[in-house]
Amino acid sequence: MLNTPGMRAAAVDLGKVRVGLAVADELGLMAHPRQYLDGRDQRRVVADLARLAEAEGITLFVIGLPRQLNGKEGLAAGRARRFAEQLAKRTRARVELIDEWLSTVEAHARLREQGTNSREARERVDSAAAAVLLQSWLDGQRGPRDPEEHELAAPEGERGSDGRDERHGQDEELEEQDEELEEQDDP
Repeated sequence: MLNTPGMRAAAVDLGKVRVGLAVADELGLMAHPRQYLDGRDQRRVVADLARLAEAEGITLFVIGLPRQLNGKEGLAAGRARRFAEQLAKRTRARVELIDEWLSTVEAHARLREQGTNSREARERVDSAAAAVLLQSWLDGQRGPRDPEEHELAAPEGERGSDGRDERHGQDEELEEQDEELEEQDDP
């Protein structure tokens, strides 16, 4: 779940022709791709995202920050930074830039795994890349999990002095009793 109650996030994969879009579910657990936006008019994209923020309560936008193969920022990164500033001003939502390293490659791979043909993939890859970005961000918001902690662990009152779940011991005793009864029933 997102760390801030009431926060809803969306991700943008900025392109010159198509702008990929993904929105998190209400619990902040899963990223869902949406129909891409026409990227040829940046002002219109910002306006469309402002309407989305208003309609769906988006309080955070994650924007993909492209880097060159050498890790440095190029022209596309500058464009993403300027877009992020415009979006923040227009929506008053928090905007975070995150490295989009290989998100499109991963999106293509996922679409191939789903059996999407190349024509369909062209239509869906930008929003699929936005979903990859958003899912990565959502996963990063969850604190590290304690491997000893389990949702089905016994409540404090049902743990033994060694901290183990005493209910398992009861299960083992019942299984032994069942086996004894089965043996008695067998001639």
